[in-house]
Amino acid sequence: MKPVRSTLQTSRRGLLLTGGALASALTDAPVAQALTRARDARGGVPGALQHPVVTRPADWLAVAEELDGAGQLGADGIVYRATFPRYDLNLSSYGVGGLVEASYAAFARYPDGRTMLMGDVVATESELQRVTDTVQAHELEQTAIHKHLLAHRPTLWWTHIRGVSTDPVALAFAMRACLNATATPAPREPDRTPPAGLDTAAIDTVLGAKGVSADGYRFSFARKETISDGDCVVPPGMGVTTSFTFYSAGHGRAAVSGDFVMTAGEVQRVIKALRHGGIKVVELHNHALSDNPRLFYLHLWAVGHAVSLARTLRTAGAATNLAATA
Repeated sequence: MKPVRSTLQTSRRGLLLTGGALASALTDAPVAQALTRARDARGGVPGALQHPVVTRPADWLAVAEELDGAGQLGADGIVYRATFPRYDLNLSSYGVGGLVEASYAAFARYPDGRTMLMGDVVATESELQRVTDTVQAHELEQTAIHKHLLAHRPTLWWTHIRGVSTDPVALAFAMRACLNATATPAPREPDRTPPAGLDTAAIDTVLGAKGVSADGYRFSFARKETISDGDCVVPPGMGVTTSFTFYSAGHGRAAVSGDFVMTAGEVQRVIKALRHGGIKVVELHNHALSDNPRLFYLHLWAVGHAVSLARTLRTAGAATNLAATA
C-alpha cells in the first residue's frame, strides 16, 4: 500500500499530466498494476456469485483519506459511498437555477478479498477528455458517457466508471485522480434545509417513502431482484436505483430530475407513463457493461405542480420491479 501512496502522492493534490504523458506515466504505476492483477483474482466456486460482506467504518479509513475525508458507510455496513457535488458550477436548466449535480464513488468488499468501485464523474465539456484519459490511464473501466439534462448551462457530461481490485486504496486513488481532472471542489456537507415552497409531506405520501433533504429533496428506490456485475452481486447503494430530486420552483411547483432503472421489458411502459404525465424524457442508456439482468436508465426532467409530478413518477414506478426505499 505504501508504494501506491508514495509514488503517486503528487497527483492526489491535483498535479495532472495529460494525453500520452499521463498514460505512459501511470501504466507501470502500482495503481494500474493492482487493478490489472485483480482481473484474474476470481476465487470461489466457478460460476458462483459473490455477495458483498459486512464491513466496519474502520475498514474504510484509508479509502476516506484518499478521498479527502468524504464518504460514509451505509447503515447495513455493505457500501461505503462518497459524493462530490459540483458547487463550483452555477447550474441551470430551462431557466431553473440552483441545481446541484454530484460525482459519486461507491465501494463494496467481497469474500475473496476484492473490492468493487462503481461511480460517475460529472464533467464539463472542456473537462471530459481529461477525465477519459485519466480513467484509461488508471485502468478503470469507462462504462457510459451521457447527459442527464436537456438544455442546461454549463454543458455537463456524466461518465460512469467501474474498477475491481484487491487494493481498495488503489481504487480510491484512481477515483481521486479522475476528480482532479475536473474543477470539482473539496467535499462539504450538502444543504439539508427542506426546500421552501414544497409540500414534502404530500410528496412523501404519494411516493410512499420519506425523502431526504440534501441540495434538493431526494428519493432513491431499489429493485427487488438480485443484480450482479461479473461474478459480484451489486447492492443498491452502488447506484443501481431509481432516484428523483425535487427542487422548489415556488408556489407548490417543482423542477424534478432523476432516472428510472429498468429491464428491457419495462422501458416502453415507463416512457408512456412519464409522457402521459407531461414529464420529459432526456436519455435512455446503460450505466454498466456486464450487469445481469441487463439494466437501462431513463433520465427525466419536468417543471410543474410538485404533487402532480410525484403522482406521475409513482405511476411510472409501478411499471417497474421496485422494492423499498434504498
